[in-house]
Amino acid sequence: MSHRSGGGLRVSRGEYKAIAERMRAIQDQQMRIVRNMRRIRYKIAVISTKGGVGKSFVTTSLAAALALKGKKVGVFDADVHGPSVHKMLGLPTGLGLQAKPDGTMIPAVAPPGIKVASIGLLLPQDEIPLIWRGAIKTRAIRELLAYVDWGDLDYLLIDLPPGTGDEALTIAQIIPRLTGFIVVTIPSEVAKSVVKKSVSFAKRLEAPVIGVVENMSYYRCSDGSIHYIFGRGAAEEIAEQYGIPFLGRVPLDPRIREANDSGKIFFLEYPDSEASKAFIEIAEKVMEIVENVGPKPPKWGPQIEEE
Repeated sequence: MSHRSGGGLRVSRGEYKAIAERMRAIQDQQMRIVRNMRRIRYKIAVISTKGGVGKSFVTTSLAAALALKGKKVGVFDADVHGPSVHKMLGLPTGLGLQAKPDGTMIPAVAPPGIKVASIGLLLPQDEIPLIWRGAIKTRAIRELLAYVDWGDLDYLLIDLPPGTGDEALTIAQIIPRLTGFIVVTIPSEVAKSVVKKSVSFAKRLEAPVIGVVENMSYYRCSDGSIHYIFGRGAAEEIAEQYGIPFLGRVPLDPRIREANDSGKIFFLEYPDSEASKAFIEIAEKVMEIVENVGPKPPKWGPQIEEE
């Protein structure tokens, strides 16, 4: 037990040993992460500082579009408190991850061959909350990235929870050579003002931004008329202001909710829908940017005083 001596704090030999063991474990996990990530060509984090914009839906649909383009794709759900990626990809809560004799885990697989890792696969029920502080969340993310054996992938998409807190910072710091962020917004002015924080976050980290996607962009009636229910132009304004690519608009479609609720992949269930075609175009732009052009950090960001 540590105690004070002569006005200072002394740490016992046992405490030193425990601290050293924890540091060695963290170093070993980071080395594993580096080795795992070397086998993945492009690591893309999907981010939005506004909740409810459909970020997980964009992540899973983009993953399916990339897979149908012939790419080897994985999805890592970094939303510890509200994991939903596995359900949108048709995988039940509690499915688990198969352990290998060497201590690594095999990711679950969803059509069309998407590898998936999520805390949601390890929970026995959806209703069970994880009441974790930041340090435990960071450790869980680090351990999953260290011990899940993704194999060789072209793309790993990382679904982040809303905000720029522990999960987003952890991903940005422990994944070597993160390819960049994809920012998701909806057209409303409130969403636009909040989502700009995502781009400023990338600017502060000097991290590349691949582009911005506008979800729930409009609704097309059966007569062909288009209605901008939440407003219009937010994503293009963000892209222009920060000097980042605009990747595309995804329309509202009631079948998206139906597919997500029933555990079916909307992109595969309705391949001829306007939304699915939008994701094909978004996937093509993403491939062009990361494979040929190279994403860059935002050109503009608010000045932030150093503490």
